[in-house]
Amino acid sequence: MTNIPSLDGRTALVTGAARRVGAEIATQLHAAGADVGIHYRNSAQDAMNLVARLNALRPDSAAAFQADLLDIESLPALIGELVGWRGGLDILVNNASTFYPTPLGEITGSHWDDLVGSNLKAPLFLAQAAAASLRERRGSIVNIVDIHAQRPLRNHLVYGSAKAGLAMLTRGLAKELAPDVRVNGVSPGAILWPEGDMSEGTKASILDEVPLARAGDPGDIAGCVVYLVRDATYVTGQIVAVDGGRSIGW
Repeated sequence: MTNIPSLDGRTALVTGAARRVGAEIATQLHAAGADVGIHYRNSAQDAMNLVARLNALRPDSAAAFQADLLDIESLPALIGELVGWRGGLDILVNNASTFYPTPLGEITGSHWDDLVGSNLKAPLFLAQAAAASLRERRGSIVNIVDIHAQRPLRNHLVYGSAKAGLAMLTRGLAKELAPDVRVNGVSPGAILWPEGDMSEGTKASILDEVPLARAGDPGDIAGCVVYLVRDATYVTGQIVAVDGGRSIGW
């Protein structure tokens, strides 16, 4: 039987890790043995609280790193800071994302720059900045995509297009960085409802499309990330839908 590698001694950077799904990804990677860099943009207190909680479990195993991922010129410095903390980088999880509606006829250039910048441009330039360390340590990248990269979501043209680009970026990077670095994606379905107003009727209509008839949990996404970086040593270029079967269609 092939031995499953441990994440002990490995270092991960999770973007947008202060809250919600990103925080759960960081927590599960940490529980699997990795030291984790908690990236945040504005949620400093949440990031510091998470770092404190993880360091209480294993001293000096987590640290917070602030950066605006839309400023691509700053991304090599972010990777450099992370590498300086632990001497290298083994796992990059591109989780940070901006999500909001952009109805046709109301789309602006700033919408495009923001949504494409966070969901596609930043993951590309982070991967580029991290490539040397990831190659040296035979690491892996996981991109958090979305089932709406394939299934258009009404009034979310820019977001869906950006995530579709991220899906292609995932496959392209898997080719570009092979054989040293594995690159995969996770496509969440209904995991956490968007922050803000969403009617109960809308939630119910979404769940009607889910064969498992329930919303998922951030732990479902985090568990898949751990699988891809730790267990799936012969998997690259794949995007796993974690959506209760919603993407199957009917």
